[in-house]
Amino acid sequence: MSLLNSLFTGVSGLRTHQTMMDVIGNNIANVNSLGYKGSRVSFADTFSQFQRYGTNPTETNGGTNTFQLGLGVQVSSIDRDWSQGTMENTGISTDLGLQGNGMFIVQKDGQRFYSRAGNFSFDSNGTLVNSQNGAEVLGKMANAVGILPSGNSLTKIQIDPNMKLPASATTTVKWGGNLSSASSLTGSENFIESGNINSALAVNGTATENNTIYDSNGNSYNFATTYTKTGADAYDLSYTLKDSTGATVLSSATPIAVTFDPATGKMSTMNGATPAAINLTDSGKGINFNFNPSAVTQTANNSTVSSSVDAGRTPTAVTGTLTVFDSLGNSHTLTMKYTKSAANSWNWSASLPSGSGTLTGNSGSMTFNSDGSINSISPNPPTLTYTPTGGAASQNISLDFGTGFTGITQMSSTSAITPLSQNGMASASLLNVNVDQNGKVVGVFSNGETKDLAQVMLANFNNLNGLTSAGDNMYQVSANSGEPSINEAGEASRTSIQSGALEQSNVDLSEEFTRMIVSQRGFQANARTITVSDSLLQEITNLVR
Repeated sequence: MSLLNSLFTGVSGLRTHQTMMDVIGNNIANVNSLGYKGSRVSFADTFSQFQRYGTNPTETNGGTNTFQLGLGVQVSSIDRDWSQGTMENTGISTDLGLQGNGMFIVQKDGQRFYSRAGNFSFDSNGTLVNSQNGAEVLGKMANAVGILPSGNSLTKIQIDPNMKLPASATTTVKWGGNLSSASSLTGSENFIESGNINSALAVNGTATENNTIYDSNGNSYNFATTYTKTGADAYDLSYTLKDSTGATVLSSATPIAVTFDPATGKMSTMNGATPAAINLTDSGKGINFNFNPSAVTQTANNSTVSSSVDAGRTPTAVTGTLTVFDSLGNSHTLTMKYTKSAANSWNWSASLPSGSGTLTGNSGSMTFNSDGSINSISPNPPTLTYTPTGGAASQNISLDFGTGFTGITQMSSTSAITPLSQNGMASASLLNVNVDQNGKVVGVFSNGETKDLAQVMLANFNNLNGLTSAGDNMYQVSANSGEPSINEAGEASRTSIQSGALEQSNVDLSEEFTRMIVSQRGFQANARTITVSDSLLQEITNLVR
């Protein structure tokens, strides 16, 4: 009877090692299956037959051990190796690889599955699916403004490939940078005329001269003077100040009577008094400068009347530009100009190209503290009212210059002003989608804007080995896997998503080939047990001859 036991024991060894080969063969076959997790076989002995029971020790004899005869081997478990597979970069944004123990959640024919294979693509309906079997990827869809819902309620991820972003008008602009405290004043302060008038000039003959001056807002004007000879050594001096359109802003109400000393050629009187500077002002336009012609002479030399404005210094004008959008999505270039009106005081003004529409409330001022921080802004808050041409709605644009040391400052460093942020945009079409490490599906639009469209969610299980394979690199929940915990990628799921990459099989061929050798030798040894037992039985049979 014991020889028959050895036969059946050898058969059990053949069966278990055949199972081991089946698992090894399946691992090797799936060495290139996406996200595949290799399996391993564990053996255990079966029940043992008692040959003799042990006894307790006595005062005169020691105890004896139990004799048991093993009846073979059995497969105790087939477990999966859930270690991380290597990542292969594909460059396809919808190819997703998982780093961690999370699993994608997919749905096919109304049934939910779980997978590590992330070879996804969008079908003709814009649904994100597994490209090999059409299973729909589940997650959360964002609302119209790109906000993802809370919770873990799942739906299929479906994105309209013809999605468009509507145009929105610019309503806020935040500015930052620095206005140099060392900047000179913007408005012209001194217009000094010099040179010579030819004494041979005929009566009613004229000598003219002109130059450019600036107001405190950086606008340019042409200041022209005319000397008309009325008699020997006598002239009428008149002046006009015209803006860039040619309109007269200031002029001499009556000519100024000017006389020259015939002996020295120097100017001797202005309206009968000692020559002196004339203050010309227009507070509404920010014009305030002194006109001083007292250095002009009259000699026999040629007429060479000339002028110098503020010793040739460059008036301060710091500009910054940005593109703003109207309600139809048309873009317009808004230019902000900052000009210094006094120590720690600046004016600001906004302008748009002609033909873009009308702009009101487009000027004001700001002052700074002695430490360079903003002291006050006028008006506060600054708001532009813009009425575009072309049928777009009127809009208010709020300007945020900052507070304290945030936004615009006045330090000794170079002047540089730039827009920090703004809203508003032109209408745009969806160009591409990207997936970040948290599984958010981000739409990239033709105007450069991005928007959250959806989020791929992940499932975690207490016992991954409890899942059952359903083929196509998919798994199903079983009694011992536990219910899935649905979370977004990241800290909650302890899993990150890598876009443009796929997780490969974690099968190690060198390890599988080694196991194959072990399985082969185990099978051969058990086969030898059967052949030897058969030989012994043959000898017993031969005893009756």
